[in-house]
Amino acid sequence: MSTQLWKHAGGAEPGGWSPGDAHGPDASIQDRYRTAKVGLAVFLGVVTALFLLFLLAFIIRSQVSDWRPLTDPLAPLAHPWMLWVNTALLALGSGCLQWAKVAGERNQASTAGLAFLLGGAFAVAFLAGQLWVWQQFAAFGYFVSGNPANSFFYLLTGLHGVHLAGGLVAWAMVGLRMLRPGPSERLRTGMALCAFYWHYLLGLWLVLFALLTSTPETYQAIAAFCGLR
Repeated sequence: MSTQLWKHAGGAEPGGWSPGDAHGPDASIQDRYRTAKVGLAVFLGVVTALFLLFLLAFIIRSQVSDWRPLTDPLAPLAHPWMLWVNTALLALGSGCLQWAKVAGERNQASTAGLAFLLGGAFAVAFLAGQLWVWQQFAAFGYFVSGNPANSFFYLLTGLHGVHLAGGLVAWAMVGLRMLRPGPSERLRTGMALCAFYWHYLLGLWLVLFALLTSTPETYQAIAAFCGLR
């Protein structure tokens, strides 16, 4: 998006009016941003509770004798290099959206637009990488019903992917808004919320990645610490 379109959308010149000086209708925009951020935080609280329940079930199920670890020498996660690549892609996407948020606050329209586009592109690449990992699991014969560890891998990575795909819908809506004239504060709000959501999904993925690639001894230690053994 060009600087001219950003100005036409209501953006201010550096050193001029800033969101912190808002009164009247602009103050109302700030109120809507705070309300949207609180709503997103509540939603993420529910998501966190959901994943905690699944992770608890994961640890409990890993203590049963029919559990075959995915980190065994011949198992798909013995050398999870592709998951490391996917983690880097998601981290780059999160960083780009933070870059877009900061650039938007500084009224750097072109930089914000480019960074926002890259953030979404890295997220799409992450999802494509996750699908490739699923294909590799199937190629090795590790299907959903073959082993409880397989089922949890598909469940946890799939659920995380669904939430990221939902975030991409919001990302696309904000991207379309950048092409239409309108209050620049709405663009900044959308960028800020997308960045917040991406940071959360990155943190969640790091927890999932660490758990899925851990050894049975780690699961036993966690189960003992939680009083599940």
